[in-house]
Amino acid sequence: MKVGAIIQARMGSTRLPGKVMKEIKGKTVLSHVIERVKQSKLIDDIVIATTVLDRDKAIEDEALKNGVKIYRGSEDDVLARYFLAAKESNVDVIVRITSDCPLIDPHIIDEIINFYINGSYDLVTNAGADAYRTFPRGLDTEVFSYEALETAFTNGSEMYHREHVTPYIYEHSNKIHYFKNDVDYSKYRWTLDTKEDFELIQEVYNRLYKGKHDFYLVDIIECFEQEPKLFRINSHIEQKKMN
Repeated sequence: MKVGAIIQARMGSTRLPGKVMKEIKGKTVLSHVIERVKQSKLIDDIVIATTVLDRDKAIEDEALKNGVKIYRGSEDDVLARYFLAAKESNVDVIVRITSDCPLIDPHIIDEIINFYINGSYDLVTNAGADAYRTFPRGLDTEVFSYEALETAFTNGSEMYHREHVTPYIYEHSNKIHYFKNDVDYSKYRWTLDTKEDFELIQEVYNRLYKGKHDFYLVDIIECFEQEPKLFRINSHIEQKKMN
């Protein structure tokens, strides 16, 4: 069984253009994401799925520089881009991560993969609707089968099915599991979508990153508990809604 992480990345963010190529501590956000995902013990392959647009050549260069694979496809049909990346990589189990999560936790990724492998689900996630969320936004991980993705690619006909990767699976499967933490940390926002988010993530890196990725969920939570002002940097930001 081959487990592949496919990380979506592109330069054309509407709220913070070029966000994944912004630098924190001398490395790009995308590079930090890749380094953290590489710490997973259960992922066999990592692919960056970007677009064929000229501006995303920077994404390709950064992926190759970090020693991971690249797939370039449609900008608008994200589902097709994602499915074809999975098909080309010949993976059985897909771990979906987005490139705007430079605090992604490889230990949590492995817990979710392990739960998926030992269960009987089409998809296991620690994200989903707010009602199911217990992890900070920015640690989002979805694990699902190649078959589930292929079914979505073949049958997803609505625009929002094509603009995103997993809505069709959520709508058409009764085998979804929402992986939950013992403590509800859903109030924290550690994803990168606005300048306030970037400021917060920089502050976390300034405190915890000393040249290597050895800080995870518990360490970051401890940092926030010691300095409540960190939470206020981006607590007013609303998550962008899916069309």
